[in-house]
Amino acid sequence: MSIRDIHIPVLLERCLELIGPALEREGSVYVDGTLGMGGHAEAFLERFPGARLVGLDRDPQALRIAGERLAPFADRVSLVHTVYDGILGALDEAGAERADGVLYDLGVSSLQLDEADRGFAYAQDAPLDMRMNPTEGMTAADVVATYGEGDLRRIFERFGEEKLAGRYARAILEARKTTPLTRSGELVDVLQKATPAALKNAGHPAKRVFQALRIEVNGELAALERAIPAALASLAVGGRLVVLSYQSLEDRFVKRLFAEATRSTAPAGLPVELPEHQPRFRLLVRGAEQASPEEADRNPRAKPVRLRAIERVKED
Repeated sequence: MSIRDIHIPVLLERCLELIGPALEREGSVYVDGTLGMGGHAEAFLERFPGARLVGLDRDPQALRIAGERLAPFADRVSLVHTVYDGILGALDEAGAERADGVLYDLGVSSLQLDEADRGFAYAQDAPLDMRMNPTEGMTAADVVATYGEGDLRRIFERFGEEKLAGRYARAILEARKTTPLTRSGELVDVLQKATPAALKNAGHPAKRVFQALRIEVNGELAALERAIPAALASLAVGGRLVVLSYQSLEDRFVKRLFAEATRSTAPAGLPVELPEHQPRFRLLVRGAEQASPEEADRNPRAKPVRLRAIERVKED
């Protein structure tokens, strides 16, 4: 199967439309902070022949695949092995002072979901890994084996918004007394047995728990908390940032930071807003945009997406 069949970029045309005006000039810099298999990046390089790409990803396999896909544009491409909060360092490494366009396509990539042995998908039995960078850090099996009941409950509640967090945490502690939970199928069995009969038809019991484990293993929210301010700081005047979120925790955080960035800093009651108090950024879309029903039908991974976009209008 072609890589273009495996990986369908989400909201591609809308991302091109929103970031495109910042990439019209020769030598503009586009940062793909979550490069994945390079679907968005390829489209940007094709559409804007004067733009350079700085592509970031923590997954070495993704960088290799994207590098092969983007080989026709090699003279305009710099790939950097780093988490997306490393945008400022990546720009420096690529010899670029500022970014004109930045895209963050958050969450787990098609590559990671489709590689069964990575352990991201609860529907496939595999080693309980879930590391986006499989060369370092703790695995999901490590979390399940070592965290106490309180910590498991905390991450299930906070990162998975799971109502049965306490029940599932207790079930895991009971199960691991006799058998280590090292595979995704084993964990799914524990969760299914711990789910009350009345709730067994209310969605797969492992969905939120697997999401919470993935976020914990990869430090995703902590990275996002650093990445959005770093991306905003990287933008030149007229530069644009688009963020695609796939779960409510990410989207609420992006919404809050965008609101802060577009708010006047003038003290309350000041009769005239001075230039130094005017917002440094403006929102490009009202609220969060979603995929059309047609796109969601073609690409099921687009169903939960929420798009937010912002533009720098003045220096700090």
